[in-house]
Amino acid sequence: MAQKRDYYEILGVAKNASESDLKSAYRKQALKYHPDRNPGDKEAEDMFKEAAEAYEVLQDPKKRRIYDQYGHQGLEGSGFSGFGGFEDIFSSFGDIFEDFFGFSGKRGSSRSRARRGDDLRFDINLAFMEGAFGVEKEITVQKKAVCTECEGTGCEKGTSTENCASCGGRGQVTRTQGFFTVSTTCPTCNGEGRTIAHPCRGCRGSGTVKIAKKVMLKIPAGVDAGSRLRLTGEGEAGSYGGPPGDLYVFIHVEPHEFFKRNDTDVICVIPITFIQAALGDKINVPTLEDEKELVIPHGTQPGAIFRFHNLGIPSLKNRQRGDQIIQVDVKTPTSLNKKQEELLREFARIESGKLSKKFKSMLKGGR
Repeated sequence: MAQKRDYYEILGVAKNASESDLKSAYRKQALKYHPDRNPGDKEAEDMFKEAAEAYEVLQDPKKRRIYDQYGHQGLEGSGFSGFGGFEDIFSSFGDIFEDFFGFSGKRGSSRSRARRGDDLRFDINLAFMEGAFGVEKEITVQKKAVCTECEGTGCEKGTSTENCASCGGRGQVTRTQGFFTVSTTCPTCNGEGRTIAHPCRGCRGSGTVKIAKKVMLKIPAGVDAGSRLRLTGEGEAGSYGGPPGDLYVFIHVEPHEFFKRNDTDVICVIPITFIQAALGDKINVPTLEDEKELVIPHGTQPGAIFRFHNLGIPSLKNRQRGDQIIQVDVKTPTSLNKKQEELLREFARIESGKLSKKFKSMLKGGR
């Protein structure tokens, strides 16, 4: 019996090679010595098997540890006797061969025909107040629904699906690659194992039809632009008895002409005259629901901030409302009559005298 070569030498890797290094090296060997690329070449066949055996050992941590310590004899003592043939190779490394040659060595039963329906997206625009306090809206969604004529079977009434003639209901067909056999997904039934001989006229065998369905949305108070609602089961119908998908409603909120939103707080700017700012006043300020009196203290400066507690927007998390924040904008008059100008000049003269005394006092104190 010929002495076996070193597994690391066969794959052309170092003894500290990583799992990805081993896989990459084995792929190169498998591609190089694949029997379809080397028809009738016994030496290539042997190299192909040899590389597969080396990879099988080195990619398994337990087998690799035994091999590193005791060599081939250690593996034989642990019960490993190499590959029994090409069926071993494909059952162990189907993913590698699928990458390179377009098929898998893994055998399996036919797939279930049931398929979950697709999810749907619907975009909706809300007015600012609708987003703040919630609203109910009816929308129309274009979607796939279960065909009522065949009840989702896809078959004409009085008929049913049949075993696929190409694969006999297994969902896979067997074909020859060189001198070995592999199983692939049946192209006739796409792996389902069943075919429809007499398709339903209503849905043409798909089991679903396109409809326009009205859906009532209950939009909670506090939603903002970017909020998303999920309606379970309101998406596309599933195929062949599969569950429906979900409907995702994406919310867009239009801006307001007076209020701006900052999380659960609302912000507004109120114009006042410089007389109101200087002398103080009481004014009515619009809120999200009504009006509320705001006291402007005398001597209020431009940009001053006031707050109405709990008059903002409800939180989606705990329903607690934010605040309304009011910023005052002191307006300077642009058109004055003669009497107003005289009064302001007199006011300016008095203020100028006060300022002059203040500056003189400051200069004396600084000497």
